[in-house]
Formats: sequence, C-alpha cells, structure tokens
Amino acid sequence: MREQLLAAERITAIAWRDGALYLLDQRLLPLEQLWVRCESSGAVAAAISQMLVRGAPAIGVAAAYGLVLSARARLQAGGDWQAGLQADYQQLAAARPTAANLLWALNRMLDRLQRRNPDEDVVALLEAEAIAIHLSDREANLTMAQSGLELIRKHQDSAQSFLTHCNAGALATGGFGTALGVIRAAHLQGLVERVYAGETRPWLQGSRLTAWELAEDGVPTTLIADSTAAHLMRGHGISWVIVGADRITANGDVINKIGTYQLAINAMHHGVRFMVVAPSSTIDMTCEVGEDVVLEERDATELLDFAGQRVGARVEVFNPVFDVTPADLVDAIVTETGVIERPDGEKMAQLMSRRHLH
Repeated sequence: MREQLLAAERITAIAWRDGALYLLDQRLLPLEQLWVRCESSGAVAAAISQMLVRGAPAIGVAAAYGLVLSARARLQAGGDWQAGLQADYQQLAAARPTAANLLWALNRMLDRLQRRNPDEDVVALLEAEAIAIHLSDREANLTMAQSGLELIRKHQDSAQSFLTHCNAGALATGGFGTALGVIRAAHLQGLVERVYAGETRPWLQGSRLTAWELAEDGVPTTLIADSTAAHLMRGHGISWVIVGADRITANGDVINKIGTYQLAINAMHHGVRFMVVAPSSTIDMTCEVGEDVVLEERDATELLDFAGQRVGARVEVFNPVFDVTPADLVDAIVTETGVIERPDGEKMAQLMSRRHLH
C-alpha cells in the first residue's frame, strides 16, 4: 500500500530549497498556482496569518523553517542573536495559535537548539531539524492513510461514499494528507464510490482546495453547500464523515474547522460513522477538554465581503474559525501511533504513552 500511495503522490504545498521556503499560495487556488518565496521568519509568520499556507501540520512545518530563517538572519546581524530568535519564535507562535502543531514544531526546534554541542553550526542543525519535521509528517500521513483504510474495511469492504469538510489533504500537510490521505488510500483500493466535499465557508477550502485535490487524483467528487450535509446523510448512503483536526485535547475532544461539530451531531443522528485523522503532534495533553482551547476569530470582512466587494448587510459579525466536537461524538481518532475507537481520557493517555515509547 505504501508504494501505491507514494506513486500516487502529486501535490505539494511546501518546499525548502536554496536556503529559502517556498509556499504554494492557497488563497489563489484552483485558478492560479503561484509559489511564494519566503526569506525571513517575518514573511513566514505573515504567510501563516494571512492563510497563504494553512492546515495544522503544514503550519507547523512552515514555522519550523521560519526559525531556520530567523537564526540565519539573527546570526548575520550580530548582537544578541538568541534574544532575536526568541522574538521571532513569539511572532511565529502568535500567527495562528489554535493549531497545536504550530507550537509543537517551534518547541521541538528550540529543544534541538538547547541540546546542541558548542561546535555545532546553529543554522545547519536547525535546518536539519526542520527537514526532519517535514519528512516525519510525510511518513505520518502514509501510516495514517493505511490505518484509516483498515478501519474502513473493518466495517465494510465494498465501495462506499464519504463526506469531508475543509481541506485536510496534501495542501494542509507536509505530505499526502490526513483525512484525504485515508480517502486517497480507499480510492486506490476501489473502496470509494463518491466523495462529497462541503464548500467550507467562508474561505471555501472545500470547494477551492479539497475538490481540486480530489479531481486531480481522479476521485469521483461532488461539491455541496455546507447546509446540505444533514439532507445528504439522510438519503444518500454516506458511510463515514472523515475530517482532520487542528488540536485534540486530553479527553479526545476535537478542535477543527468551524462546521465540524454540526457534522458530528448530524452523523450520530443518522448513524454515520465519524473519523478524525491527525498526527500525534496535533494532540495537546496539556488541555484537558475542548473548552480550554482559545478559538481563533477572524475579521468580519471574511463574511461581509466577496472578491473584494461588500455583499453583506452592515451588522455585527461572529466569525470563529474553529469549533469543538466533543469526544463522545467521535467514532475513531486515527494517528500514526495508533487508532482509538470511541476516544476518552484513558485511551488518549495510552496512545500518547505509546508515542513516547517510540
């Protein structure tokens, strides 16, 4: 299966070459494919904040490379480079703080810096660590794709229909994708009858990104308005809702793109299984429950404007980017370390203990 997945890999959104970070500008897809060169940590932080790069794992990978750029610039400038690096760390960490992978990747970079030998080149060791984070995310994607496929087969070994939300594919990760990685694996094994992609307002990640990715791979795909989901589950034979995550708490609550919670409620009502696919770096054991997480809210113009033109009435706007899906609505959490069915605090702790053993 691994070889099949690698052979099918076509799309990438992050590249590190010639000492610079290249990001595919996801705000322009699918109409235009433009790569942006980032030569400073400030440029990376802006790219994250402005949604040029998005998806929790991809944000973490980009931020890791951002610290490489910071170290190089601060060392060249002279003076207290470590204080400058810390300032850049804070800027990157604040770019989109809800996603657990961002802080996880930045802290892993700092930890490697603290363990350096006196004769080690700072930029070289940080570059090697950032590349390792990038490659490990790709490997995690491949492992999760195979584990998710096995879970699907456990319940039904025939072609079936899936519903996904937002974009948890190659564009959102350092590799093959989380939720879309599972769907891609199922497609390669002839288990996909159709994938329904919710448009995902207000940034339209589903219609612009997920639908594009699936179409590029030849996966039968139908785009729906977000408000169609319950109607779809009621009469169109959906077997699974498969989504990614931006943070998973110690009890198994899932923080993901706004709209995920209502999909989980609808799935339970209609007897549709609900799968969350995310690397273990998305799990934050310091947060006991979903309510502990501060959810990002974005500018009102994202709801009031379209293509730069005002289309909404001049009223107050509530524009949260994420919501919390309680663990008791989740059938399975798939990570590279293992799969948890019906997650709870005890199972999450066992999963993370296995991760640390590795």
